[in-house]
Amino acid sequence: MSSKKPLDILSGVRILSFTQFLLGPAGVQYLADLGADVIKVEPPGRGAWERGWSGAKAFVNGISVFYLLAHRNVRSLTLNLKDPEGLEIAKRLVATADVLVQNFRPGVMRRLGLDYERVRQLNPRIIYVSASGYGEESPYAELPGQDLLLQALSGLVSLTGRAGEIPSPAGAAVVDQHAAALLAMGVLAALFHRERTGQGQKVEVTMLQAAFDLQTEPLSYYVNGGRLERPWTPLGSTFHEAPYGIYATKDGYIAISLSPVRDIWEALGKPPELSDYLDPAVAFDRREEVYRLLSGFLRQRTTAEWVELFRPRGIWCAPVYSYAEALSDPAVRASDPFIEVDHPEAGRVRLVRHPVRYSVGEAAIRRPPPVLGQDTDAILRELGYTEAEIRRLRDRGVV
Repeated sequence: MSSKKPLDILSGVRILSFTQFLLGPAGVQYLADLGADVIKVEPPGRGAWERGWSGAKAFVNGISVFYLLAHRNVRSLTLNLKDPEGLEIAKRLVATADVLVQNFRPGVMRRLGLDYERVRQLNPRIIYVSASGYGEESPYAELPGQDLLLQALSGLVSLTGRAGEIPSPAGAAVVDQHAAALLAMGVLAALFHRERTGQGQKVEVTMLQAAFDLQTEPLSYYVNGGRLERPWTPLGSTFHEAPYGIYATKDGYIAISLSPVRDIWEALGKPPELSDYLDPAVAFDRREEVYRLLSGFLRQRTTAEWVELFRPRGIWCAPVYSYAEALSDPAVRASDPFIEVDHPEAGRVRLVRHPVRYSVGEAAIRRPPPVLGQDTDAILRELGYTEAEIRRLRDRGVV
């Protein structure tokens, strides 16, 4: 157990979360970890979509891991936004909030009367964050903004895999998660701006721009005349020189990064087959040849043997791990990447911890991901509703 106090960097900041799927919930979770009071608004009865689905069919005692992984330190308020009284509660909340985050499809918040122009009339200082796949004014505004689709449309998929084969998407929801981090960064910047000027504003985050931001390096090469072609061999990118890539070994795979061919040639005992490739000037144009030649040598020893040989010589390399192997690595264990929480229904759950460390405290779990509507009554009391009024709202299905 850490001796650091829980972070309260954003203590006193109230965030209304009209979010679903991964982008929005993950983005506000970063801020909740920093001490913000995040109120997730969910429909009564069924709750948010992510409560009922999970990748890999991963449920813990019936509770969706997809929900659990992006809702710690959050409060849950059930609210029927289609009911006039439910909408009135939402507007009361808006008046008390510092930030509103929504990632519904463009047009939904406008139909509810909760678009930026109307929200700012209720609270001129509010920071209104709109996150979507393509942007509110995009020709694709009505299309689903989903990670795989954005990887495909942005060109990211086309960079991955080997020439002559079907392109490969990333093995994780990288666009969603990067967009979530950008969302949190945008909120923090807007809060700082308001602290200086007193002005609220609208912040827009799109998965499309996040996908391009992930590809800053290759995209910049391409638009400035760089030649990017998928390799025929498992080289690691379209733009690095040899030997950058993944190689089969006697018992698995090894990644070799930015290291001169000459260094590897020397480590291998100066085989004559590589002698024509020692000049760094040919390391890009002839990288496929280098890969094929190195592959024959690297299959002769185990991954561990190559790592033991290469690392002392300054050759950048790493074993290609499965999750099981990665989580048993001493450096990974020392980084302590997980945190455990007791959930009232799921029980003990292990989650990826907040990704940044702070000297003033720890981004600990103050609240486990909430049961649906767990905090509805408390939030209504904060807004001034009496117990009798709360009972009536429940009886009518407003909350």
